[in-house]
Amino acid sequence: MGILALRADERVEAVSFTQDSLVVSLKDGRVISVPLTWYPRLLEATPAARQNWQISGAGYGIHWPEVDEDLGTEGLLRGAPAPQRSVKAQR
Repeated sequence: MGILALRADERVEAVSFTQDSLVVSLKDGRVISVPLTWYPRLLEATPAARQNWQISGAGYGIHWPEVDEDLGTEGLLRGAPAPQRSVKAQR
Protein backbone atom coordinates (compact mmCIF):
# COMPACT_ATOMS: atom_id res chain seq x y z
CA MET A 1 0.00 0.00 0.00
CA GLY A 2 1.52 3.30 -1.10
CA ILE A 3 1.31 6.70 0.46
CA LEU A 4 0.35 9.62 -1.72
CA ALA A 5 3.04 12.24 -1.18
CA LEU A 6 1.81 15.69 -2.07
CA ARG A 7 4.45 18.19 -2.99
CA ALA A 8 4.32 21.60 -1.35
CA ASP A 9 4.25 24.46 -3.83
CA GLU A 10 4.25 27.76 -1.98
CA ARG A 11 4.04 29.88 -5.12
CA VAL A 12 1.18 32.37 -5.40
CA GLU A 13 -1.86 31.34 -7.44
CA ALA A 14 -4.32 34.14 -6.57
CA VAL A 15 -4.87 37.04 -4.19
CA SER A 16 -8.18 38.35 -2.90
CA PHE A 17 -9.55 40.41 -0.06
CA THR A 18 -12.52 40.20 2.27
CA GLN A 19 -13.65 43.19 4.30
CA ASP A 20 -10.98 42.49 6.92
CA SER A 21 -8.63 39.83 5.50
CA LEU A 22 -5.96 39.28 2.88
CA VAL A 23 -6.45 35.86 1.27
CA VAL A 24 -3.66 34.21 -0.74
CA SER A 25 -4.19 30.95 -2.63
CA LEU A 26 -1.10 28.86 -3.27
CA LYS A 27 -0.38 26.59 -6.22
CA ASP A 28 -0.60 23.49 -4.00
CA GLY A 29 -4.17 24.30 -2.97
CA ARG A 30 -3.52 25.84 0.44
CA VAL A 31 -5.20 29.12 1.29
CA ILE A 32 -3.64 31.64 3.69
CA SER A 33 -5.94 34.18 5.31
CA VAL A 34 -4.43 36.91 7.50
CA PRO A 35 -5.91 40.03 9.13
CA LEU A 36 -5.70 43.04 6.87
CA THR A 37 -4.77 45.13 9.94
CA TRP A 38 -1.37 43.39 9.84
CA TYR A 39 -0.56 45.33 6.69
CA PRO A 40 -1.46 49.02 7.21
CA ARG A 41 -0.55 50.06 3.67
CA LEU A 42 -2.99 47.54 2.22
CA LEU A 43 -5.61 48.38 4.85
CA GLU A 44 -5.52 52.06 3.87
CA ALA A 45 -5.32 51.41 0.10
CA THR A 46 -8.29 51.77 -2.20
CA PRO A 47 -9.96 48.57 -3.40
CA ALA A 48 -8.60 49.27 -6.90
CA ALA A 49 -5.04 49.62 -5.60
CA ARG A 50 -5.39 46.34 -3.67
CA GLN A 51 -6.52 44.55 -6.81
CA ASN A 52 -3.49 45.83 -8.74
CA TRP A 53 -1.06 43.16 -7.55
CA GLN A 54 1.70 41.29 -9.35
CA ILE A 55 3.41 38.01 -8.66
CA SER A 56 7.09 38.59 -7.87
CA GLY A 57 10.09 36.72 -6.51
CA ALA A 58 9.84 33.75 -8.89
CA GLY A 59 6.25 33.20 -7.76
CA TYR A 60 6.89 33.36 -4.02
CA GLY A 61 6.03 37.02 -3.57
CA ILE A 62 3.30 39.57 -4.18
CA HIS A 63 3.93 43.20 -5.13
CA TRP A 64 1.44 46.08 -5.06
CA PRO A 65 3.04 48.90 -7.12
CA GLU A 66 0.51 51.60 -6.16
CA VAL A 67 0.84 50.79 -2.46
CA ASP A 68 4.61 50.08 -2.38
CA GLU A 69 3.99 46.81 -0.52
CA ASP A 70 5.78 43.50 -1.00
CA LEU A 71 4.87 40.27 0.79
CA GLY A 72 6.30 36.77 0.53
CA THR A 73 4.56 33.46 1.03
CA GLU A 74 7.18 32.41 3.58
CA GLY A 75 6.28 35.32 5.86
CA LEU A 76 2.56 34.79 5.33
CA LEU A 77 2.88 31.11 6.25
CA ARG A 78 4.83 32.07 9.38
CA GLY A 79 2.13 34.56 10.33
CA ALA A 80 4.48 37.52 10.21
CA PRO A 81 2.76 40.93 10.22
CA ALA A 82 4.41 43.98 8.65
CA PRO A 83 7.14 45.52 10.79
CA GLN A 84 5.94 48.49 12.83
CA ARG A 85 7.39 51.83 11.81
CA SER A 86 9.07 53.73 14.58
CA VAL A 87 8.00 57.28 15.38
CA LYS A 88 11.49 58.44 14.38
CA ALA A 89 11.22 56.77 10.94
CA GLN A 90 7.87 58.44 10.22
CA ARG A 91 9.22 61.99 10.56
